[in-house]
Amino acid sequence: MCAEESEKEAVLQVPAPFGYERATSVEHALMLLAELGPEARLLAGGHSLLPMMKLRLAAPSHVIDIDPLADELGYVEAQGDEVRIGALARHRALLESELLAEWLAIFTDAERVIADPVVRNRGTIGGALCQADPSEDLSAVCAAVGASMVIRGGGGAERVVGMRDFHRRPYETAVGPAEMLVEVRVPLRPGAGSAYEKLDRRVGDWAVVAAGAAVEIADGAIARAGVALAAAGAEITSAEAEAALAGAPPADETFARAGKLAARACSPVTDQRGSAEFKRHVVGVLVERALRRASARALHEQEVLA
Repeated sequence: MCAEESEKEAVLQVPAPFGYERATSVEHALMLLAELGPEARLLAGGHSLLPMMKLRLAAPSHVIDIDPLADELGYVEAQGDEVRIGALARHRALLESELLAEWLAIFTDAERVIADPVVRNRGTIGGALCQADPSEDLSAVCAAVGASMVIRGGGGAERVVGMRDFHRRPYETAVGPAEMLVEVRVPLRPGAGSAYEKLDRRVGDWAVVAAGAAVEIADGAIARAGVALAAAGAEITSAEAEAALAGAPPADETFARAGKLAARACSPVTDQRGSAEFKRHVVGVLVERALRRASARALHEQEVLA
């Protein structure tokens, strides 16, 4: 490599110049977003935004550091018939939450295979969801369990958006220029179970493909089901698989059919992690496994891990 090429590569690993502000409250962060304009970006854990800035894939005019708000927005708690998760709850907090492990084990499953301890100690659920990377695990998790996103704007105005509407397309969400994701709400339903399955090339890597499933079982049948995918195309959820599960018995034949429908409907791309054909096959396998484990949890049966 010549000196000029080496110098160019080194330059591309350094972010473009940007201004820095440190928020002291949610209201302060929203005020800064309004003042600094649409080119300003919020910085939570930094594990999504900073790598993109180093590669010049993102070049915000200003970065607003919201890490000081971790105490305010770092909670995981039950309120009534739902679990509420602050947008700055760190991956480690989700992994270690007894509440999630008992009632929404899909979060525990996913957090066990997200990155490494360094990332889990700093990265946040809000940062991950707002990045909207098609290979990101928690977007699939939240879509499978029917989570809702609480978005706050100026003057304290809040709106609640379903996860399936929150994720508009890769790297784009429903959060507006002067708005901020502040909370994730996940319904707690009787007779429910959930699970997450992921294939990666090495521990903590981005998914080759991954699948999340959530089911609600009543009177021996699946009353409600959510199936969501990561790294399998632009669409997170698998509507055909979900429709096939509704009203069906929680049996291996049902799970296999849903897996085939999810595999047929997804649109993975061929890349260094595998061919589209291979990924489509794996989607079917993982959806079937996730549904089997989710149903076992809903029925309080011994889990089948393969």
